[in-house]
Amino acid sequence: MEAVLSLLRPLFPPALHDRVFLVGGSVRDLLSCRVSQDLDLVAAVPPEGLERLGFRFVAAKSAAPIYFRFIEGVGKVEATLLDDVSLLTADLHRRDFTVNAMALSLGGELLDPLGGRDDLAARSLRACSDSSFSDDPLRCFRAFRFEAEGWRLTDESAELLRAGSRSLGLEAVPVERFSAEMLKALAKQEPVRFFQRMLEFDIGSEFLPELFRMGEVPAGPLEYHPEGDLCTHSLEVLERLTQQSDDPLARFCGLFHDLGKLATDPPLYPRHHGHEETGSELARGFCDRLRLPALYRRALAATCRLHGSARRWPELRDSTRVRMAEQAIQAGIVEILPLVAAADKASGQVMPGWAEAVQVASMSSTELGVDRLVLEGMAPEHRGTLLLQRRVERLRRMRDGSA
Repeated sequence: MEAVLSLLRPLFPPALHDRVFLVGGSVRDLLSCRVSQDLDLVAAVPPEGLERLGFRFVAAKSAAPIYFRFIEGVGKVEATLLDDVSLLTADLHRRDFTVNAMALSLGGELLDPLGGRDDLAARSLRACSDSSFSDDPLRCFRAFRFEAEGWRLTDESAELLRAGSRSLGLEAVPVERFSAEMLKALAKQEPVRFFQRMLEFDIGSEFLPELFRMGEVPAGPLEYHPEGDLCTHSLEVLERLTQQSDDPLARFCGLFHDLGKLATDPPLYPRHHGHEETGSELARGFCDRLRLPALYRRALAATCRLHGSARRWPELRDSTRVRMAEQAIQAGIVEILPLVAAADKASGQVMPGWAEAVQVASMSSTELGVDRLVLEGMAPEHRGTLLLQRRVERLRRMRDGSA
């Protein structure tokens, strides 16, 4: 804590050290001995004073104006203004949770009007006020994201959220902000908690109606899916995948790999013929609606399309294995696909020989022993056939130990 303060103090004249405060997550992380990526300040300093100190004004559409400065060895420092130090306590009361409602002056004085330090020690999330969630509905998803990191809502705050869940005004929350919280949760140690709490509190169907529909859909025939419904299956896949990878993209693909089953006509239950291709088509619109990065759309579409074949990997012909590896390379899911295939079954089925299939699928024509001039002289429709044939031959030699 003192190390961070010693880096910040030279930025401000000593006379301002009791008028500039670290706040929010910056204080929480410092007290937890964690490295904070960014530092948040509140400053009872005139705007021109901050500008003279090298801070740049940034107008914000949905928040108070901030002043920004990048400090070598510290990182990004953002400051918001207070008209007077006497207003700091009221500012802290307006924050989301008590663990984020502490302030630390540059002089080293800790202000903790709501008992945040005790809640920090207990890893408890306690709302700062009865209007905390209604003041900013996004805070409910922030709470669920914190729970994915091991925090727990206090009974009182959980009841407060439950009582007001019908009047939160979530329609005013931009989908991008929900998705940002979801992706952060997927990177935490217990991501399944985020989605379980959405279901438990019946919050978020505006953003993820698919999650709320999964419980009404059978995962498949009971002899293959004794867990029963698609929601239980998908959350179990996420839990198993979490044990194998900390990649949020892999976890996302695992959770929604069976997206296509939501489109099955109910009279056809419990089977879902063709759900892989259907899911691949749905994945694009699903990710676009959530404003997710293009790599999420591409990865989920490919995972939906390929995971069924991946589960049958031992039964596949070598040519099918090579084509699957080529598609996985193009979609950026070389590492993700075998993880999802293994997590899709409680037995943890693996894909022996996957690394070799990827290796041959990545080889150039020269590496495969195909003369470039010969290839260029062939009709386009025949080039792919020749390259596939050579890849299969190379794969078999690798498997036999003769490559």
